[in-house]
Amino acid sequence: MKTLILNPIAFSLGAIEVHWYGIILGAAALVGLLFCVQEGKRFGIKPDFFMDLLLIGVPSAIICARIYYVAFKWEDYKGNFVDVFKIWNGGIAIYGAIIGAFICGFFYFRYKGYSFWRLVDICVPGLLAGQMIGRWGNFMNQEAYGGEVSESFLRNTLHLPSFIVDQMLVQGAYRHPAFLYESVWSLVGIIILLILRRQKFLRAGELMASYFIWYSIGRFFIEALRTDSLAFRGPSWLASFINGLWTPMEVLFKQGYLDPAYGNIRISQVLALLLIIGAIALIIVRRKTGLATARYLDPITTTKPERNGGSDTASVNAVHNASSSKEDEVSKR
Repeated sequence: MKTLILNPIAFSLGAIEVHWYGIILGAAALVGLLFCVQEGKRFGIKPDFFMDLLLIGVPSAIICARIYYVAFKWEDYKGNFVDVFKIWNGGIAIYGAIIGAFICGFFYFRYKGYSFWRLVDICVPGLLAGQMIGRWGNFMNQEAYGGEVSESFLRNTLHLPSFIVDQMLVQGAYRHPAFLYESVWSLVGIIILLILRRQKFLRAGELMASYFIWYSIGRFFIEALRTDSLAFRGPSWLASFINGLWTPMEVLFKQGYLDPAYGNIRISQVLALLLIIGAIALIIVRRKTGLATARYLDPITTTKPERNGGSDTASVNAVHNASSSKEDEVSKR
């Protein structure tokens, strides 16, 4: 039984209860949007483009996140199908949300006539910012926590404020604030991505790959601390391999309990490893085959300017034409 210190319900409107979980997810989406809008301006892309993306991207991400979670926890839902739709109680798998967001983005960018690689690079810092904030929804619901720790570890070693320490008291024991670890890891990742995207060597698609590498490394190690991981029954050699990779962490932490009857391999750890390998391979292959010719800092154009009133391409060309005119004027003087 959970010992909720903070009320997960923010306020009520008659019979309707508004949960902090939903408010925090909404705030996460808006912050992510601001990241995209701000960077899009540098390339002459109107804010409306990203606002429309948000309107279709958020539902797509939530639906896929829920499908992903329910698919691996079907035994808990098959007897009560109505609970499948109660997302305010938690149960949003972040990898499912990422899959949904990327599928939506792929088709939306193509519909607008943009290169997927160019636009996804603009969006990934905002996506990571949304993940960083969204994890606090798990905090309010008292979920996504890790194994048992001492109160002293939380207060004196990590120096966490009391409202976090108190909320981490679950079933009579204090727990690892895994949600906080991932949120901080995401914050560091945002800073790295913001620095990377100003480097001249960065090619199109490589900021997305960097996002997957960074997030997946953190998720691999943090996931093992959790006690609520989605898991499956897999070969013993794979379980041993994953545990071997995690072994260096045992100097500081112990893995969270994983019920053998439920599975012996955490799904998120396997997916994290696959994404790291895939992202590295993507960078190498695209560079070796000459597909990564465009650089992140190159102008962005669309093949369908009429859908945006011609403003996106025109604004980019106007900036470059104005710059060229000034250079010509200076040279004539």
